[in-house]
Amino acid sequence: MTQTVQLPLWLFILIVLFAAVTALSHFLLPSVRWFFRRRFEKAVARLNTRLKRPIQPFKLARRHDMIERLIYDPEVSREIAHYAEHNKVPEAVAFQKARAYAREIVPSFSAFAYFSFAMRVAKILAEAVYRIRTAPQNDVIFAAIPEDATPVFVMNHRSNMDYVLVTYLASKTSTLSYAVGEWARVWPLSALIRMWGAYFIRRTSRGALYRKVLSRYVQMATNGGDTQAFYPEGGLSLTGALQPPKVGLLSYLVDGFDPEGARDIVFVPVAINYDRVLEDRVLMAAHARGDRRFGARISVVVVFILRKLWRRLRGHDTRFGTAAVAFGDPVSLRAFGKVDNVDGLSVQLMGRIEAVMPVLGVPLVATALLDHGPMGVMELEAVVARILRQIPARSIAVDQNDLGGEIARACGHMAQHGLIAQQEGVWSTQEGQTDAMQFYANSIAHYLNEAHELDNAAGAKDFSAPAGS
Repeated sequence: MTQTVQLPLWLFILIVLFAAVTALSHFLLPSVRWFFRRRFEKAVARLNTRLKRPIQPFKLARRHDMIERLIYDPEVSREIAHYAEHNKVPEAVAFQKARAYAREIVPSFSAFAYFSFAMRVAKILAEAVYRIRTAPQNDVIFAAIPEDATPVFVMNHRSNMDYVLVTYLASKTSTLSYAVGEWARVWPLSALIRMWGAYFIRRTSRGALYRKVLSRYVQMATNGGDTQAFYPEGGLSLTGALQPPKVGLLSYLVDGFDPEGARDIVFVPVAINYDRVLEDRVLMAAHARGDRRFGARISVVVVFILRKLWRRLRGHDTRFGTAAVAFGDPVSLRAFGKVDNVDGLSVQLMGRIEAVMPVLGVPLVATALLDHGPMGVMELEAVVARILRQIPARSIAVDQNDLGGEIARACGHMAQHGLIAQQEGVWSTQEGQTDAMQFYANSIAHYLNEAHELDNAAGAKDFSAPAGS
């Protein structure tokens, strides 16, 4: 028992390493994790005092625990058994497939990454690219949502900047969980998006097992009070106008809703419009081809963002006009009653988005020049003023007391973008730019194509002053 045992040096080092790892995992790491967990809980508690809608426990659950809860859900378990029987594979194989789907979908939210990094980046980027205007009813509508209800933002999709813009605007009220498509499943973007609370979905998947795992996650998140945001159009608008809605995620929310439950679901229609859509050329090219293949590379986007931020830091005005966000009248799912037709609900929500679509300078000028041809400055102002009289007051996102200045800024942005040109005091559409002009005019065309009798008394004020101006 007291004899000396000789060991090779490499084996001795290996034994010491194993012993150190064991000591860490059994004695030190649990204490360290407990220490940081306590600090994290205190930080979240302080943060919740500043948010209108505190972060719910569901969002703070460990990703591993959420995955386990999801794949052992009774409905998912039944679908696993059905998948195994239908495809003639062992249930263990079907179970592992469901686990893979769950790992793909479930995010790994980090409050630190969300508020310390994502919010700051969103604020800097949004204010570097646009002047931001919000409708005066936005705060009133959001504040009126009961605390025991889950808000679900239902938004039109004009640009990938939508994610940045709405996340920035919602940062003082709550956290958002986005449904993100395959475009973001690239490293390191995918890891960041998961930490920001977004969950990935396959737009083209038709497998019943995948749909069941996705639907149960969405339902669990909503029942847990996690504020949701999705685009019913299913993708970016290629024409500038609202696209017919798709009912995938909406049907999951409706199917999982319990009218007798403690938590209501309140859909908040969100209308977003821009003086310039950064991807406009890419979208128009896809529309002309008749497909949805976007040729923009991530490297081009990164270089563009870095260039803009650098110019902004040097004091240059790098903004492409105004971006405006307006909330429409919300829809309580409990008050709505039994939903026999999800398509009908989706059409109603899209109609409420359309009813508050912000009307900006560039769409106004584009509409005027397309309808009336080349015009001088005074005539252009008169035509724009006539167009504004046909639009509900709560949707007007330009300063009517400085209409001349708004039109001059819009024309300057459009000229810089190569859409229009001025010769001898007359503004006209550049050759070959009619489709681009129509792209911007389409965003407000619904106001002019039919008579909209809206109650303007609820929001007759102009939009608030631009944020970050």
